[in-house]
Amino acid sequence: MPDLRGGIDLGGTKIQTAIVDANGEVKGESRRQTPTSGGPPEIAEQMAAALTEAAEQAGVETSALAGVGVGSPGDADEKPGVVSSARNLPGWEGSFPLAETLQKALGTQVKLGNDVQVATEAEFHLGAGREFKSLIGVFWGTGVGGGLVLDGKPWLGRGAAGEIGHVVVQRGGAKCTCGRRGCMEAYAGRMAMEAEARRQHEEGTKTDLFKLMEKHDKPRLTSGIWERALDQGDKLATELLDRAIGALGTGIASSVNLIDPEAIVIGGGLGIRFGDRFMEPLTEEMGKHLFVDERPPAVRVATLGDLGGAIGASLLVAR
Repeated sequence: MPDLRGGIDLGGTKIQTAIVDANGEVKGESRRQTPTSGGPPEIAEQMAAALTEAAEQAGVETSALAGVGVGSPGDADEKPGVVSSARNLPGWEGSFPLAETLQKALGTQVKLGNDVQVATEAEFHLGAGREFKSLIGVFWGTGVGGGLVLDGKPWLGRGAAGEIGHVVVQRGGAKCTCGRRGCMEAYAGRMAMEAEARRQHEEGTKTDLFKLMEKHDKPRLTSGIWERALDQGDKLATELLDRAIGALGTGIASSVNLIDPEAIVIGGGLGIRFGDRFMEPLTEEMGKHLFVDERPPAVRVATLGDLGGAIGASLLVAR
């Protein structure tokens, strides 16, 4: 069925897959947790298994697909099909030939792209960004990723454009997973928030975050755990989420000052979970730092939900 293509959204906590037709309609889907051990080979195996499950739901063999697109964190180099520097993926050290590995497992061509860029393009074509010609995608999840569409076209720079999570919001500030200090991601990324919550908890700060994590049998502080803690009035959860919103607002505003887009689309696990809830404080924080504050960009929450990244990845096949 040449009109069907696969999409895989590889994240730090989950692998979301979808089988998508030429109109962007999802015909099958599957989701698995990203392995916490085993490194790239184990992650690739679970990616192939999840895509196969989605294809079975759609009634098609993976080898019959027009191709499969993969949205991956880190440096996803499309030509050699290699993913490097994927620091938000457990045990991912160095470079790994992801496209070749998946092609052997799935029996069809595989194309790689940056996870947030392809999700941003999906929202631009099919979701919250359809009414705009230029936008920044801000995907708030395990880390904070960004994507750019300018004048209706994806902007990749020399291959690494859109890394909004590494806009510095506090010079000499918190240590980031990239090895530098003061990045937005060091304050707003789920991984960084969990590390800070754990540090403060070990130093005696009271919180129910980790009790909730154990109660709900989660290996990490997921967006759902943060929401439950917030709903229960957990002081530490509230403080760390407020800190995250402050960093997001500052970093997004600085990026807006540079390229002046029509819109910001907020996605990712935390972004979709909290986008509407924190919209007012986020836009207020942005307003403090916008140079042209009387004409702020529109801010929208991503509408394609958890499937946005996989749908966007599938677009790589047709690119």
